Amino acid sequence: MPVFLETERLVLRPFTEADAEHLFALDNDPVVMRFVNGGKPVGRESIRARTLPRLLRDYPCLGTRGYWAVEEKATGTFLGWFEFRPLDAHSAAVVELGYRLNRAAWGKGHATEGSRALIDKGFTDFGVQRVTANTMAVNTRSRRVMERAGLSFLRNFTEDWPETIEGSEHGEVEYELTLADWEERR
Repeated sequence: MPVFLETERLVLRPFTEADAEHLFALDNDPVVMRFVNGGKPVGRESIRARTLPRLLRDYPCLGTRGYWAVEEKATGTFLGWFEFRPLDAHSAAVVELGYRLNRAAWGKGHATEGSRALIDKGFTDFGVQRVTANTMAVNTRSRRVMERAGLSFLRNFTEDWPETIEGSEHGEVEYELTLADWEERR
C-alpha cells in the first residue's frame, strides 16, 4: 500500500474500501465519539455511504487526498485518521487539520506527531498559507494537541448543530498556524 507520509512512529496512507471495518470500530467507540456526536453508534451503512466517500476524496489543489489512515509503524495497527483538507476545494491556501484516533493511541503523542508532520508537509510541499483546527471548547485533550502541534488559539464561536451534545453550550474554539508563524519558529 502506498505511503503518503512517515514519522518516527507512524505511517499515514490513503484510505481504501477495506478500511470500513476499522472505521466502524473507531466510530462506534462512545468515548472516541463523545465530542463528535455525543457518543452515538454509527451504522455500517453510514460508514460505507457517507464516511468512506469523504475519506477517499481527492483534492486537485493538493494533488492528493485530504484524509489519511494512520497506522503504528512498528506493528501496522490501525490507529485512526488525520485530516489535512483544503477549506476551498480549488485552493490549498487554507487547510483544516483534524484527527480521530482510537483510545489505545491516546496519551502517547501520536496525534501531535502526525499533526506536526502534516503541517510541515503542507507548508513545504503544498503551498499552504494557513492551517486551522477547531473543536468543542470543552475538549481539552484535542486543544492540547493543537497547541503542541504549534497552533495558537484564535477565537471562540458557536454554531447551530442539529442535535445538542453535552458541553456544546460552551461553544467551539478555533486554532490556527500561519506560514509566517511556522517559519519564524523553525
